[in-house]
Amino acid sequence: MKPFHWESTHGNFGDDLNLWLWDFLLPGLRNTHEDTLLVGVGTVLNTEILPAEGRKLVIGSGFGYGSLPDIGDRSQWDVRCVRGPLTAQKAGLPTEMGIVDPAVLVTEMPEFQNLSKTGKRTFIPHWESAAAGLWPEICKTVGLSYLDPRGEAKAVIRELATSELVVAESMHGAILADAFRVPWIAVSSSRSINSFKWNDWARSLGVTYAPKHIPVSTRAEAIAKGAKFWGVGFERNKQAAAELEKQRQGETVLLADPEQTPLRSMAKQALAMPSTLALWQASKAKPQLSKDGALAACKERLMEVIAGVRRDYL
Repeated sequence: MKPFHWESTHGNFGDDLNLWLWDFLLPGLRNTHEDTLLVGVGTVLNTEILPAEGRKLVIGSGFGYGSLPDIGDRSQWDVRCVRGPLTAQKAGLPTEMGIVDPAVLVTEMPEFQNLSKTGKRTFIPHWESAAAGLWPEICKTVGLSYLDPRGEAKAVIRELATSELVVAESMHGAILADAFRVPWIAVSSSRSINSFKWNDWARSLGVTYAPKHIPVSTRAEAIAKGAKFWGVGFERNKQAAAELEKQRQGETVLLADPEQTPLRSMAKQALAMPSTLALWQASKAKPQLSKDGALAACKERLMEVIAGVRRDYL
C-alpha cells in the first residue's frame, strides 16, 4: 500500500507530511496490498488529482476543489473517514464519518513531543502568498517570525509547534498549531483561499473560520490571485503561480521583477504598507484554540479508525 502524495511543483508541508506520517501510524503498510492507494492528508478528493484506476483507502481526506469522485463502488473505495462534516455531507456519508484532519496525529510522533517553546509569534502564509508576496520583509516590520509553507515539512512543523502564537493563511498552519495547543489567528489575502476546506476542518473541532482580511502585498501577488492592488483589479492568471516558482528558482519569466535597487526595494515596501498595517492589526486580534476535550475526542475516534485499518489490512 502506498500513501498518496500530491507533489506540487512549489512544495507544501501539509501535503508533504504524507510521505512519513502514515509509516508511523501504520508501520509496514508499504509491504502489503500493493493494489491499494492510501488517500490521507489533504484536500485531495478530486477527480483531477486522484488516479482513476485502482482501489483506494480513504482516511481523513477532504473535498474542496474540482469534482468529487464517485465513491459508491465499494470494491474500489474503502472510505473509513473524511476530514470533516462538510466533506461527509458532500460525499453522502454519515456526518459522524467527518472526524478531523489526520495531520493532528503528528503530535503523537516521539520526535515532536516535549519541544521547548521559542516564544516566537509566527506568520505562515498560503503558498501563493509565499511565492509572490513581500511577506518576509513585512513580518520583520510587524515583529512576526516568517515561516514559508514550502519548506521541509518536519522543519515547518517544529516551528509551528514551538511558537507561542500562529497567524495562519495556510490551513495546515492552523491545523498543526491547534494540534500542538498553540493559539492561532486565521487571515486571508484573497478570494482564492478555499473557505470550504477551512470550515470543514473548523466545524470538526467546534471552532470558527472568520479570517481577518489582509491585502495582497505586491502586483505579482495580485496577478497570481486575481486580486486588487492599489485599486487596480487583476484577472487570476492560472500560470502565474508556476511562473513565479520558476522566478524563485532563477529562470526568466513574464512576471520577473526588474533588477532590485535600494530605491526600488523601498518603493515596494511603501506600496505594501496597507498589507503591513493589516497584518499587524490581525496579529493583535483574539486568537482561537479548540477545546482540549474536543481535540482529544477527535483524535481518539481517528485512532480507532486507524486501529480498524490495521486489523483489516496489516
